[in-house]
Amino acid sequence: MRFLFLRRFWYGFLLSIVCIGAVVFYWLWQPITPKLQWESLAGNPERGAYLARMSGCIACHTDSKAGTMALSGGKALKTPFGEFRAPNITTDKVHGLGDWTPQQFATAVREGVSPEGKPYYPAFPYTFYTQFSDQDIADLWAAFQTVPPASIPDPEQNISFPFNIREGLKLWRALYFKPEYFEPKPFQKSSQQSETYNRGKFIVEVAAHCAACHTPRNALGALESENHLSGGFDSAQNKVPSITASALLEKGWTQDDLAYALQTGITPEGDVFGGSMSDIVEQGTAFLSWQDLMAISEYLFSSDQPPLIESNKK
Repeated sequence: MRFLFLRRFWYGFLLSIVCIGAVVFYWLWQPITPKLQWESLAGNPERGAYLARMSGCIACHTDSKAGTMALSGGKALKTPFGEFRAPNITTDKVHGLGDWTPQQFATAVREGVSPEGKPYYPAFPYTFYTQFSDQDIADLWAAFQTVPPASIPDPEQNISFPFNIREGLKLWRALYFKPEYFEPKPFQKSSQQSETYNRGKFIVEVAAHCAACHTPRNALGALESENHLSGGFDSAQNKVPSITASALLEKGWTQDDLAYALQTGITPEGDVFGGSMSDIVEQGTAFLSWQDLMAISEYLFSSDQPPLIESNKK
């Protein structure tokens, strides 16, 4: 009787494992359904082009050293999981976004999901862009519609096993990604100071996604939120410095120093930014207004303080 009981127990246990495995397998291979619906709004291409510069679209999706067309496919992004290359996002109908709908574009940017329902790797910083407003998406979409088509296939990816199994990203998303909207709000009173702080927070934490390089990551590539902006590694695995307020002050930086460095690439010591930061300045922050650069600086010099922006989940 005892032997029969154990045999039935193990049969039941194995059957349960098989059933659970089948459910997980089915879930992993199902298309992802978008959670955020985008409102059809009129976009401003000029504002969208500015936001694209701020967000690093040109820096990542353009291989300037190869001399290819803007946004036709980016240079290599090296990570511990393999080498990623940003795809063609021109208006080409075969290799770019020419056949995409605005909703597909919004879903890709804010949720990291392709038109086929497949997850994108978080090397594409949708975990930051998820907080773009509907108007931000409309402006970006309008701007990308002005980009000339480039008939250039997407560059090949070189991702290590098992990370090259894209469906496994669903597990990563379940652990580390939650799509949501937010809108910056003035803290208590609508003072100019709080508005500037909120603008800086939007640029640093959402559009420019500074934490992607300036925050360490765990073994699965997720950001260590408890060490926010305390330093990390760039695409070449070079050490990236801390940009918390205490670290900047300790190194003798001022708010004007930081804004000027983001505009010119020149540090207070007369040195220049190297590595990927030089591309970020050249293709991104150099195009920002002085007002926005100072907003970034004000926020970062307050980065050890509690945040003033509230999330509004819809």
